[in-house]
Amino acid sequence: MAAPPNFEEGQSTYRPPRFNGQYYGWWKTRMHDSIMAKNSELWDIICDGPHVLMKKLEETRPMVPKDRKEYSDIDRKAVEKNYRAKKILVYGVGPDEYNRVSTCDTTKEIWEALQTAHESTTQVKQSKIDILTIEYELFRMKDDESI
Repeated sequence: MAAPPNFEEGQSTYRPPRFNGQYYGWWKTRMHDSIMAKNSELWDIICDGPHVLMKKLEETRPMVPKDRKEYSDIDRKAVEKNYRAKKILVYGVGPDEYNRVSTCDTTKEIWEALQTAHESTTQVKQSKIDILTIEYELFRMKDDESI
């Protein structure tokens, strides 16, 4: 994993690392470490999704989400952790990447959207390889060009 060129020394330990669309692997590792250093529960929220507060109406019925009015102090702390994790991720991306993740509701969706866009799936990687191979095979020197 290569560090970006012109890496600035002495970046803040209070702010999350900033992702500008390049060097995703480097940013991903630094973001993980930054979040884990703050609170490992925040990383669990990013990986597993937010803690959804549920209640049971009757014994025979399934669980349903609680209304905000029904939250206890412990419930409010859980909701705050969900939003704290989301804030860290959103503050860690630049404007172009923000447009990519602004429609995501949860931190898990944000993280997965960034991973899909920058690490891609095996199928996307293979497609990119195929396109580059075709471009390479079609590459020809023009008659008026010199070596």
